Amino acid sequence: MSTTGIDFEAVFHALPGAVALLSTDLVLAEANEAYLSLSGRTREQVVGRYLFDVFPDNPDDPAASGMRNLHASLRRVASTGESDAMALQRYDVEDPDRPGVWDERYWSPVNVPVPGPDGAVALVLHRVEEVTELIHARGTRSGGDGARVLEAELYTRARELQDLNQRLRDAHAREREIALHLQQAMLPAPGPLSHRAAVRYRPATGSLNVCGDWYDLIDLTDLPHYNHTAVAVGDVVGHGLHAAGVMGQLRSALSAASRVAAGPAQALEALGLYARHVDGAESATAVSVFVDWAGHTLTYSSAGHPPPLLCHPDGTVTFLDQATDPPLGARPEHVPRPQSQAAFTDGSTLVLYTDGLIERRHEDIDTGLHRLADSLTRHRTADPDQLADALLTDLIPPAGITDDTALVILRL
Repeated sequence: MSTTGIDFEAVFHALPGAVALLSTDLVLAEANEAYLSLSGRTREQVVGRYLFDVFPDNPDDPAASGMRNLHASLRRVASTGESDAMALQRYDVEDPDRPGVWDERYWSPVNVPVPGPDGAVALVLHRVEEVTELIHARGTRSGGDGARVLEAELYTRARELQDLNQRLRDAHAREREIALHLQQAMLPAPGPLSHRAAVRYRPATGSLNVCGDWYDLIDLTDLPHYNHTAVAVGDVVGHGLHAAGVMGQLRSALSAASRVAAGPAQALEALGLYARHVDGAESATAVSVFVDWAGHTLTYSSAGHPPPLLCHPDGTVTFLDQATDPPLGARPEHVPRPQSQAAFTDGSTLVLYTDGLIERRHEDIDTGLHRLADSLTRHRTADPDQLADALLTDLIPPAGITDDTALVILRL
């Protein structure tokens, strides 16, 4: 159905429910007629003002928490882009005709993000339903003191729910912080390759979870029988501390296997056998590339992971997708993994990454792959650190990524 010709401003003001639009700084940008009527305020008294200057907490109630709870919810919606249906709130409102007189009011608020053209949160829609009369009516049916008892019981339960939700959010936030520190501690710096390599890890924006993305660089050029560099990235299914722990085990196992394996396929075979005995490693993905500097060849193998990209000095991009096999532990029986080779010239660039860099909701993965290839071609002459930052700038949307992202750049 076409929306052409619909006056959405008129629709907004005609909505029977009380609705206000706030900037991300919580300044009232607009309010419909129902909101103004319910709050007892005129449009001039509301629009363009900070919400909590218009509706402060009752100074005569030392236990007042409505403003604090609403502020936390609105800020959370603005920063995460996720809706929040709040528990029942007592939030007294000053009588506009009798300054200093506060009316006891109960509300059921819902706060919803409104994205702008770039996908970032531009406004917060604040819808509120007053339930004061409902609470009083239910209490009145109990008669006498029962009215106040029931009212107090409803409000107490709502407060308990609000407090429980906040404790859960705080607990998740602490777990996320711990998982981030653990993950960063286990992900290596380029080390001896720092002059030609760059690494990046970006957690999902606004998420309380941390995924199991990882990378590794192993320089074996000082060993006569190997004389190569092994580069790998991987992604563990799952979130939080457990995923970070599994990630650490798999990264360490592949690092060890890469030091003795004849090639990346053999290293991933060993990792796949190991993954079968690690709870949470099922269906993890990984890709490994061995760089033969003397022979100017890349030998690679993938376990269900997006293909690495090889950008040649002339800007041509090759997808290393000729040796792809199912994720780790996905086959019921062990079979050898495939591997393939690609030649490179001096000045080429190798890029490995996890799917958070290219995948977007409602978008084919090929679109993300070509977006990465185009960005790599445009910025190919930048040094590895600048190139890594440029790729992240081009590929991460303004609203942030919804999945963790690991990225490795290696100048060949």
